[in-house]
Amino acid sequence: MYYKIELKDRVRVPPKLFDLEVKEAVIQSIKKKYSGYISKDLGIVIDVADVKETGEGVIIPGDGSSYYEAKFEVLTFKPELQEVVLGRIRDIVDFGAFITLGPIDGMIHVSQTMDDFVSFSKEKTLSGKESKKTLKINDVCRARIIAVSFKDPLNPKLGLTMRQQGLGRLDWIEEEEEKPIKKEEKKEIKKQAKKKK
Repeated sequence: MYYKIELKDRVRVPPKLFDLEVKEAVIQSIKKKYSGYISKDLGIVIDVADVKETGEGVIIPGDGSSYYEAKFEVLTFKPELQEVVLGRIRDIVDFGAFITLGPIDGMIHVSQTMDDFVSFSKEKTLSGKESKKTLKINDVCRARIIAVSFKDPLNPKLGLTMRQQGLGRLDWIEEEEEKPIKKEEKKEIKKQAKKKK
């Protein structure tokens, strides 16, 4: 899920940014420090949205930079368990598929791609034996987050599934939604035929 979070921090502005307005120099320093920052509490920081407040600058002897207390907003992506996400298949390997969810990739184990026996082909596709469904690179899919790990803060891991109703490749979902309609139409046709007799 995407969040806008307000933070407060002491920001170091180096002398090379002194020719800018204070707010602009502070924004550049915050962006340099926080863009791409990953933590369990914040998630993945995508961008600095706005600087709300900037305190008085302080220069520490021997450093040459100025320091400002600043309140600012950051835009973050923090994956939540059971969250349904939309992404594009980036790569397919024999044990599953990697899906790009914007700022982070997730992994769908081969057993979680579809309700079928799934095989991997050299053309980098996953195929269902009975359903004849295929999954290939660049397919847009809907998946549910079933595992989140920030054990390695530089490389968080997401586990996903597509084995629930309303999940999978987008055209699979559309086909599933149309099936009940066809059954209802058949029932209605039978009712109409009985009325005519």
